[in-house]
Amino acid sequence: MKKILWIISAVIVVTAVTWVIFESREGRYASSYAASQETPAPLQSAGKSTVYNFDSDTVGSVPAKFRSARTGQGTEGKWVVMSDATAPSKPNVVAQTSMDTTDYRFPLLIADEGSFKDLELSVRFKAVSGEVDRAGGLVFRLKDANNYYIVRANALEDNYRLYHVEWHELRVECVGNKIICYYDGMKKIEATDDTFKDAGKVGLWTKADSVTYFDDLKVTAK
Repeated sequence: MKKILWIISAVIVVTAVTWVIFESREGRYASSYAASQETPAPLQSAGKSTVYNFDSDTVGSVPAKFRSARTGQGTEGKWVVMSDATAPSKPNVVAQTSMDTTDYRFPLLIADEGSFKDLELSVRFKAVSGEVDRAGGLVFRLKDANNYYIVRANALEDNYRLYHVEWHELRVECVGNKIICYYDGMKKIEATDDTFKDAGKVGLWTKADSVTYFDDLKVTAK
């Protein structure tokens, strides 16, 4: 586990994973904005695994095979590959770095390489900064920028203190209408839902001015 000390005007409190199907207040607000139609991606067969570690991507650029999008209003967000100075042996991560503080702005990084129906999806993430919010999430069965499942974790500041920031793992298993969500290997949520029955794309999610590092995004078709 990578650790680093930061002095920021906050105490970071990583909450339990919050389950959000976009019928919530955030979803109702965001879904009033039209989303661009998604380019179809091939359905991945059972057992097919894809890993994105961003190590071969160009620093300062959007990672290959991904594109940015946005739920809600405000700027679309700027996703870039960055060098993680705290981990010289594993230098590259991807982060959303746009500082737009619009409350209901949800930047997305969508993987265009394939679509998945039943899947296991995981990513490591580290909440770095953000005045309005600090959040990171996994998107799956995405139809467009307004219609998808999201499992997220939220780190929110409150005071001026010395604290440490850690890498965490989000993982979700989705088979049929059953969805199980894990946080650092611990099962937090188990739910059934029929909103999005078909295969869709996967991706990453943040909120407002969150600066969140992501690494080792892995998806396996089931």
